[in-house]
Amino acid sequence: MVAFEAVIGLEIHAELLTRSKMFCSCPVVDSTQAEPNVAVCPICAGMPGTLPVINRQAVELALRVALALGCQIHPVSVFARKNYFYPDLPKGYQISQYEQPLAVNGILPIETESGWREIRIRRVHLEEDTGKLSHVHADGEVYSLVDLNRAGVPLLEIVSEPDLRSAQEVRAYAQTLRILLRTLQASSGDMEKGALRIEPNISVRPAGSSTLGTRVEIKNLNSFRSLERAVAYQIEVQVGKLSRGEVVEQETVGWDEAQEITFSQRSKEEAHDYRYFPEPDLPPLVVTPEWVESIRAALPELPWERQRRYVEALGLAPAEARLLVSDPALADFFDRVVGALKRAPARMAATWVTGELLARLNEQGQTLEVLRLSPEGFADLLDRTVEGQINLNTAKGVLQEMCMSGKPAVQIIAERGLEQVSDPEWIARIVAQVLRENPAELDKYRSGKSTLFNWFYGQVMRLTRGKANPQMVREELTRCLEDQVRGES
Repeated sequence: MVAFEAVIGLEIHAELLTRSKMFCSCPVVDSTQAEPNVAVCPICAGMPGTLPVINRQAVELALRVALALGCQIHPVSVFARKNYFYPDLPKGYQISQYEQPLAVNGILPIETESGWREIRIRRVHLEEDTGKLSHVHADGEVYSLVDLNRAGVPLLEIVSEPDLRSAQEVRAYAQTLRILLRTLQASSGDMEKGALRIEPNISVRPAGSSTLGTRVEIKNLNSFRSLERAVAYQIEVQVGKLSRGEVVEQETVGWDEAQEITFSQRSKEEAHDYRYFPEPDLPPLVVTPEWVESIRAALPELPWERQRRYVEALGLAPAEARLLVSDPALADFFDRVVGALKRAPARMAATWVTGELLARLNEQGQTLEVLRLSPEGFADLLDRTVEGQINLNTAKGVLQEMCMSGKPAVQIIAERGLEQVSDPEWIARIVAQVLRENPAELDKYRSGKSTLFNWFYGQVMRLTRGKANPQMVREELTRCLEDQVRGES
């Protein structure tokens, strides 16, 4: 039986975080919230006689991404008209880049089950987005409404080489690129709002062959779950056809989320179908070396570099490092916490940030942007815990109040009298009291029911209102119970 392998490349379109559109001064609005057609002018509506002007901020964001990917920046790139008709494309063509894109030949490192891989980037180029169609079925009529708020919004298209071999690798690539875009503050990456749209090109060939098979493109996937499932399904379809001796036809398909199948939309276009030619109303885009170097110098630490630092320099578990890096805001918060720590180790901070802090945020429906707890305040709480001023259980309660009230840990500890007590004589008296007041449970413990140790421990902590030093309580309780079992008390 012939074994097959998948060959997959991705085209990813990311809306850039600019204030205005790509070629006009219309504001970029949230197309899921704004009234239809409120951010439209003669330029983005495609009126005759209008002249586009390149958005400098969009070029800078695109350069930021291209440089982070290690691309070669073209000093001169050219915008072109990509001609096709669709109702949400007001000009009848899209201004994009084709033969002379902004940047080429980059690398995106991704982490897979078998380790890190470098996926080659073929090109990074700028273009404008289309409008949005809403299809209506009402009162026995079927019609479509056009919203041009999104028309002309700056898009960055990132095209990979066909280096991916599985649906899992495709998902890892897309997730890594989204993290990079958010780290660079180039795109929100909000897939639910269409700010990131993914189009995989999939072909299958006999394992070991160097000849590419016939490719099928899946259009406009907007979730990682859909991406992985759609790619896996299309691989299965193509392997099935080739195994039966059938031919895979080049086409563009859509993904039916409900049925979890792909469906044919149209035959796959080639470049000549779009009749590309240079945009006559725009001059070539010239990028000076000085401009490029100023942007390169301002790049932040890249996600894969940060993840490696967390593991190698701070001793974090790989899973913790991945979770932190997956949210740039969370990683920034963590870095500030680590920078403010005096006694607590970074590993403890990672455990608390990815555990207790995220749990509090989820419970309260908050985001880091509105959190009343500062990284420095969080670091102070951890330091006080390590110093023994409060115990771990008490610290969790203090953290919850800090998130809700914004008060510093020292104030909450003082107001609620939460400071940990480590007086051995006081702890010994409480332990003795608990054993004396619970003779039935003590008899069961002597008879071999050792699980009652945790029950006795809980009673001690209840009587001390959680203020007793937990380690000292466990040591004293262990000593007293061992004496009871030996019959010395």
